[in-house]
Amino acid sequence: MMLLQRVGPACHVLVLVLCLSAAEDFDWSANNHDSFYYGTFPNGFSWGAGGSAYQTEGAWDKDGKGLSIWDVFTHNKGKTFLNDTGDSSCDGYYKIKDDISLMKEMNLNHYRFSISWPRIMPTKGVRYYDVLIDELLENKITPIVTLYHWDLPQVLQEKYGGWQNISMINYFNDFANLCFERYGDRVKHWITFNNPWSVAVEGYETGEHAPGLKLRGTGAYRAAHHIIKAHAKVWHTYDSQWRSKQKGMVGISLSGDWGEPVDITNQKDIEAAERYVQFYIGWFATPIFHGDYPQVMKDFIGRKSALQGLGTSRLPTFSSQEKSYIKGTSDFLGVGHFTTRYITQKSYPSNRGTTYFSDRDVAELVDPRWPDPGSEWLYSVPWGFRRLLNFMKTHYGNPMIYITENGVSEKMMCTELCDDWRIKYYKDYINEMLKAIRDGVNVKGYTAWSLLDKFEWDEGYSERFGLYYVDFKNQNKPRYPKASVQFYKRIIQSNGFPGQREVETWKRKATETCSTSNQLLAADPLTSHMEMVTEVVVPTVCTLCILISAVFLMFLLRKRN
Repeated sequence: MMLLQRVGPACHVLVLVLCLSAAEDFDWSANNHDSFYYGTFPNGFSWGAGGSAYQTEGAWDKDGKGLSIWDVFTHNKGKTFLNDTGDSSCDGYYKIKDDISLMKEMNLNHYRFSISWPRIMPTKGVRYYDVLIDELLENKITPIVTLYHWDLPQVLQEKYGGWQNISMINYFNDFANLCFERYGDRVKHWITFNNPWSVAVEGYETGEHAPGLKLRGTGAYRAAHHIIKAHAKVWHTYDSQWRSKQKGMVGISLSGDWGEPVDITNQKDIEAAERYVQFYIGWFATPIFHGDYPQVMKDFIGRKSALQGLGTSRLPTFSSQEKSYIKGTSDFLGVGHFTTRYITQKSYPSNRGTTYFSDRDVAELVDPRWPDPGSEWLYSVPWGFRRLLNFMKTHYGNPMIYITENGVSEKMMCTELCDDWRIKYYKDYINEMLKAIRDGVNVKGYTAWSLLDKFEWDEGYSERFGLYYVDFKNQNKPRYPKASVQFYKRIIQSNGFPGQREVETWKRKATETCSTSNQLLAADPLTSHMEMVTEVVVPTVCTLCILISAVFLMFLLRKRN
């Protein structure tokens, strides 16, 4: 098997062999690459889609909203692709009813969104989420609300250093308590943090995300430490003050890739793969479910800190009282998952600088045969999803799980609404989740990521995850259904995959609808800029792009001659 190694920006090819073996508490030898399973999900399984405040709302400075760290980060040139910002994004702030009609069209059971911390303090900001929640409930769609999806108030970053400072714990608890008080009579599913791994590593280690700090080897660990304690405090606040009245649940959403050993007969590769997962999801899940960091993190970071001549580990420690306080603070576990890596052992000498990534002593590899239609990091590897879910079942006592993010992007200059690769991704990943449920994993719901194309952080608008295409160049930000909308709708209606013939029919009918949507999309910008249009017949926007490119090329060739 040929694998590509991905370590930082550089890549090179390794030729390796995949074999079989076993491990102690998780069966690394299990062959989960079996055929497609036709069947249905348990009764009451919840189907949804999601988005987040900064990525979709826009209205960055309206109605008294304060600055977030992402407002400031994106307004500094060179931080995002083409200097894109979320200033207007999808204009979701003004399109509550329009977007809920899209959800209703798909028969969604739930919608996951986040509350913008810097928007919530003014009265109008509070009112916006009142309207959103009420409209969802009126349409029989359950709100699943994330309290922190990365948009920290800028004032807390400037005054205290953000998540580097322990004071964030109390500030976050105050914000959460306000949300429980205001919305908790209607919201019964709360998520404290979305993907704290990204907050810590990309915000305070690599600087790719806001606030853009590069505190290598220390910043991520300190931020994560405060986030875990903030999560626990919010859970206890809800448990002691609100649970008996509101009867809701509080969890956390952890995102992570699956790590598969390159050679399953090689104990070092097995240990490296488990280390990869523990440094990813286990970093947060193990304290929340067991009270302390994974032992492998304590061992590796402690040893490397000693080799640096440090008196204490760069990984902070919890007191015995904190361990008891943190343990068991999740009524459900949100899981975000997109892709998989093959993992092998690789030692990083401490004299070459220490970072979160070098602390792990692993190398990440990909199979060049894995499809990668969009983001450079996102390869379609469905069987890794089932493996990850079974790992979490084994390590964390089979908690109640909601899939909070799963989906795939596209990265192309032209627009293609016939997203057959997304249909295949959803079909295969959802099927692996169904197999995991058959394995005994306690999955209660699934959230497609995402409802709309939206602002994708440092990638700006260059990547599109949406079921619905958003025309960002049009002032009205119209939405157009991709083929995957119809396919996902059929899965929801059938609560799974009833049979091969039906599923094949779904795909065929879904792709038939997208040509009509493509014509609407092609016509819309023309009709909005021309006074008289009698007929617009454009098969696809991509065809139009190709024709324009051909004319431009002919012009250049003639000029040269």
